[in-house]
Amino acid sequence: MREIDIDQLADAIDGGAVVVDVRETSEYADGHVPGARNIPMGQLPGRLDELDRSAVVHVVCASGNRSSAMTDVLVAQGFDAVNVAGGTRAWISSGRPVEQG
Repeated sequence: MREIDIDQLADAIDGGAVVVDVRETSEYADGHVPGARNIPMGQLPGRLDELDRSAVVHVVCASGNRSSAMTDVLVAQGFDAVNVAGGTRAWISSGRPVEQG
C-alpha cells in the first residue's frame, strides 16, 4: 500500500486531488480536509461506483488506521489509492484549514 503524508496531500489538493474521508458522518461534520468527500468506511465497498477509477484516490480518516484498511479495499478493486498517514488529526495539528459541516 502506498502512503503519503499531509504535506504531500496538501500538494495533491492544490493539483485537484480526489480525497475521500472514511470517518463517520458526525466526525466528518466536526472538521475535515477541505474538499474531501465523506464516504464512511462501512459504506465504501457499496459505493465504489461513485469514485473515478482514472484518478488517484487519497484516503483519509482521523489518524490513518481506517483509511489504511480502506486503501487496501480500493487497491484490491483496481483503484489507484493512497493512504494519508496521520489523517485529519495531523492535518489539523499542522495548522492547515479545516471545513465543517
